[in-house]
Amino acid sequence: MSKVETRTVAPDEADIRLDRWFKRHFPHVTHGMLEKLLRTGQVRVDGGRVKGNQRLEAGQQVRIPPLPEPGAKPQGPVITAEDKAFARSMVLYEDDELIALNKPPGLPVQGGSKVTRHLDGLLDAFGTGEKRPRLVHRLDKDTSGVIVVARSASSAARLAALFKGRDLEKTYWAIALGVLIPRHGEITGYMKKTASTQGDRELMVAARHGEEGAQYALTRYATADEAARRASWVILRPETGRTHQLRVHLAASGHAIHGDGKYTCDIPPLGGVSQKLHLHARKLSIPREGKKPLVLEAPMPRHMEATFEALGFDREMDVKPVEALLS
Repeated sequence: MSKVETRTVAPDEADIRLDRWFKRHFPHVTHGMLEKLLRTGQVRVDGGRVKGNQRLEAGQQVRIPPLPEPGAKPQGPVITAEDKAFARSMVLYEDDELIALNKPPGLPVQGGSKVTRHLDGLLDAFGTGEKRPRLVHRLDKDTSGVIVVARSASSAARLAALFKGRDLEKTYWAIALGVLIPRHGEITGYMKKTASTQGDRELMVAARHGEEGAQYALTRYATADEAARRASWVILRPETGRTHQLRVHLAASGHAIHGDGKYTCDIPPLGGVSQKLHLHARKLSIPREGKKPLVLEAPMPRHMEATFEALGFDREMDVKPVEALLS
């Protein structure tokens, strides 16, 4: 066992989540062990208790309690051959800076008390220690599509800053109940997190400007097609990145996303098709200095393809004129 020590957060580690930082410095420490250390207050930042999702600032002091020796190996393989193959099957694109993955619906991005298989855990397939990719953003568990991970701390910092700003362009496809009027426009308002009646999950609700915890949110939308006014193929571009933003905004407009059991509206769900969430992170356009933006696209999951076919939507149609309405 090591002794108690204090480590200073380096400048290139700013804005990294504490659990990601810990994984980087102590790859042999499991997520469960870290959570126990955090719950008991043995890991602290600047002397205070913290949670694993807290983002660090350069210069902060992290208290490290006695840990197993760095050379100690966890029992069993870090990742199975099956999981490694599954992780590699998700790859859409990779270079020296990032890896783009097509996350399937139902796969959580991060672990929790009842989650044993998640995207973050699968990143061991691409390297460990300093070579292990880092998460820079997230998608909801049931949302599919493009998600990128950074190959280095410096890349993670650059990408995280882009996701916080508006230079990085995110495009989603959804099937909404009914038809939005007007067919294109924007949805704005304030929202905040509150305790959910569905276990310990976060729930976003409408809020007033100036209210504690209220955050402004802006979503641009355009309708690509509709099916007898029963449902719409909607292309969405969030200009802000609030939790569950697209789901909340469409439900608030009276046209919830089909399959969303958390944020609903008065229109009943579609019958005869999959009841999974029909929200897909279709495309990311990432700025690159001195080069054209890197455009990453993910094919739809099977359940959305089947619903598109059932509703008569042409998923091969040229959507550029529709996307132009989002500018």
